Amino acid sequence: MSSKKKNKMERGLTNRHVQVMAIAGTIGTGLFLGAGRSISLTGPSIVLIYMITGAFMFLMMRAVGEMLYQDPEQHTFINFITRHLGKGWGYFSVWSYWLSVVFIGMAEITAISHYVQFWFPSWPSWMIEIGFLTILALVNLIAVKLFGEVEFWFAMVKIVAILAMIATGVFMVLTGFKTSHGVASLANIADNFSLFPNGGVNFIMAFQMVFFAYLMIEFIGVTTSETKNPRQVLPKAVKEIPLRIVFFYGGALLAIMSIIPWRELASADSPFVTVFELAGIKWAAALINFVVLTSAASALNSTLYSTGRHLYQIAHDSPNRFLKAIKADTLSRHNVPQNAIIASTILIALAAFINVLPGVSDAFALITASSSGVYIAIYILIMLAHLKYRKSPDFMADGYLMPHYRFLNPLTMLFFAFVFVTLFLQESTFVGAIGSAIWIIGFGIYSQWKFRK
Repeated sequence: MSSKKKNKMERGLTNRHVQVMAIAGTIGTGLFLGAGRSISLTGPSIVLIYMITGAFMFLMMRAVGEMLYQDPEQHTFINFITRHLGKGWGYFSVWSYWLSVVFIGMAEITAISHYVQFWFPSWPSWMIEIGFLTILALVNLIAVKLFGEVEFWFAMVKIVAILAMIATGVFMVLTGFKTSHGVASLANIADNFSLFPNGGVNFIMAFQMVFFAYLMIEFIGVTTSETKNPRQVLPKAVKEIPLRIVFFYGGALLAIMSIIPWRELASADSPFVTVFELAGIKWAAALINFVVLTSAASALNSTLYSTGRHLYQIAHDSPNRFLKAIKADTLSRHNVPQNAIIASTILIALAAFINVLPGVSDAFALITASSSGVYIAIYILIMLAHLKYRKSPDFMADGYLMPHYRFLNPLTMLFFAFVFVTLFLQESTFVGAIGSAIWIIGFGIYSQWKFRK
C-alpha cells in the first residue's frame, strides 16, 4: 500500500502492550535452551558476541524505525523495499519474508508439541499442534487488542524467568553459595579468560547461533502501526533495545557462568534448569519447560499476526487468482485481515502432518534451515532501502533519524553478509545455507524478470 492509503486496521494495541512485547521480542527461546551450547562453543566471550550482534540488530531497527516514523500508516516494513528499491525486490521480499515466517511458525508449532509432551507423553503431537494453532488463530481473529493482551502475558513469563535467573545469580555470588560445581563467584568467568578458548573458528561460528536468537526482532516495528500513537510509541520501543539486550542476555549469561564454570556446561542441557536445581528448586525442569512452552507459543502467536498482515499486503500489491478467490485483501468487522490469517494458519498446520511422513520431515527441516538465510537477504534489502530513502523526496529531516547512517548502514550490511558466510562453516547449517543461496539467486532473478518493464 502506498503511504497515501489509510491504514484501516484497528489501532487496538496500547503502549503497555508494545513496550512489553518489545522487551520479550529480543528474547528468543534459544536463550533458555541453546545457551549451554553457545557458551560451551566459545566460553565467556559469548557475551561479547551477543552484544556485537545485538548492536547491529539495533542499528537495523533504527533504519526500520526511521522509515516507519516517516510513514506510520505502513503495517509492514516490506513496503519500503518496494517503494525505494522497486517492485521486483518488493515482490521478492514480501513473498520470501512471508514464507520464511510461515516456516518459523511450523518450527515453533513442532517445538510446542514436544514441550506439551513433557507432561503428557501419550498425547499425539498432531493433536497438540492443531489444538494450539486453533486457539492462537482465534486470538488473532477476534481483535488486535486480544492479541496484544495474550502476547503481553506470554512476554511476562519470559521476562520474570530471566529476572529470577539473574536474581538467583546475584544472590549466590554475594553469599558465596556452594554447589556441586564449586563456589558461585565472578572468578568463574574471569579465571584463565581467553577470547578464543576453543579457537577462532568456534568464535566465528557462534555468531550465526546468536544471530538467530534475535530473529523477528523487527516484529516490533509491525505492531507499532496498530497503536493509537505510533510516532510516540515507536522511538521508545526501539531506543530501549540496547538496554534490554545488555540486561537480559548479558545478565542471564553472566549469572549462568558465575554459578557454573563454563567448561562444565554441557551443550545438551539447559543452563536455566541446572541453575534453578542448584538453588534447590526440585521442579526446575518443569518450570523451564513451562517457560519455553509459553515462549514458543508467543513466537507462534506473533507469527500468525505477522503472516496474516504480510499475506494481506501481498493480496493488495501482487494479487493472483488464489488470493482473489480467498479474498485475502479484505478486513473483518474487527478490522483484522481475517482471511489472510486463516490461510497462513492452514499452511502452518501442514507441519502437523509433514512431521509424521518419513523422508518429507527431513526435507521440511532443510527448508526451515534455508529460510533462516533468506532472512539475512531481506535484512540487507531493508538497509539498502533505507539508504535510498535518505535520498528520496520522502525523507523526513526532523524524523526519528538513524545516527551516522552513511557509515553505520553499510557496516550493518557487511555484518549481515558476514553472518551469512558463517552459515557455510558448520555442518548443521551448510545445507540450509546452500538452499537459501539458491532461493535468493533463483527467486531474485525471477522477481526482477517479472517486473522488468
